[in-house]
Amino acid sequence: MEKTFDAVIIANGVFPTHAVPLNILHHTAHLIACDGAIRHVPSAEAIVGDGDSVPAEFRHRLIQINEQEDNDLTKATRYCLSKGWHQIAYLGCTGKREDHTLGNISLLMRYFREMDVEGIMFTDYGLFTPAKGDHTFSSFKGQQVSIFNFGSTRITSEGLKWNSYAYEQWWQGTLNESLSDTFTLHADGHYMVYQTYGAKNGK
Repeated sequence: MEKTFDAVIIANGVFPTHAVPLNILHHTAHLIACDGAIRHVPSAEAIVGDGDSVPAEFRHRLIQINEQEDNDLTKATRYCLSKGWHQIAYLGCTGKREDHTLGNISLLMRYFREMDVEGIMFTDYGLFTPAKGDHTFSSFKGQQVSIFNFGSTRITSEGLKWNSYAYEQWWQGTLNESLSDTFTLHADGHYMVYQTYGAKNGK
């Protein structure tokens, strides 16, 4: 996937090992660490959070925000927005704790809806992209695709193995498959799309 981001935010989840997120990490103009994630990316230009897990040698780069209404990922996102950076890649947001994983994925939709963030979350297996209305996604034949509905009453698809609809439960939109190098979703509201890096069964 070829896309340019204004900044990368790396959270304190499982540090990525896959080539896709690592390539994004190594070619960003601005790298922001959430609190203790600075241990994995000591070259980050800023650390954003409450500072409770930042080693002493990095505290001179800490932008300390003590309020507890938002988590460090949201604080780092607000910092990027204050710099005019709206296209943000999110790494290290999953793993370790399942509640943090679910919370961080759902926050990606909040940032898209409420903060005008064009964000994509990359894991070691695939990527999450929030969207609204009609959207065409770059893909490849055999790519595994899941669609999570966030309030749409109408969802249709072109280029997927199974026709999409306005899913009432998150599991209903999982385990679809792309038929070619793009697929398109048509909706009257918001939804989240997950795409794997590889094809089913490695084919």
